[in-house]
Amino acid sequence: MRTRKESLTTNGIRISVTPTYQATYSRPAQDRYIFAYQVVIENQGATTVQLLRRHWIIWDGDGHIREVEGEGVVGKQPVLAPGQRYEYSSWCDLNSGFGKMHGAFLMVAKEDGEAFQAGIPEFLLIAPVRLN
Repeated sequence: MRTRKESLTTNGIRISVTPTYQATYSRPAQDRYIFAYQVVIENQGATTVQLLRRHWIIWDGDGHIREVEGEGVVGKQPVLAPGQRYEYSSWCDLNSGFGKMHGAFLMVAKEDGEAFQAGIPEFLLIAPVRLN
């Protein structure tokens, strides 16, 4: 089940995320719900930027909150010239079958080295079995 795409633009960097519940990999009887999410990063600004780091906050419906930080995304630190986009997919697991995620990417402008946070919009993670 695909939930709705969420988008947010910060300093000319538009980030869109579309989550999808992964029933094949989930095990509801063992409280393990898997979600994939597709991220699209678009440089709508006037300067070339590079993504250096990621910071995610994952809230599980059972009240558990996790933070994930690290260099780049899926092992890469993409450089985006004006008008370019970068896409990647990743995943997370939840215990409750519902929750949400949001966060930020640390970006740097290649011209002047100025660093800034590009916000990742909050998006919901809901297993269809939890809707009944």
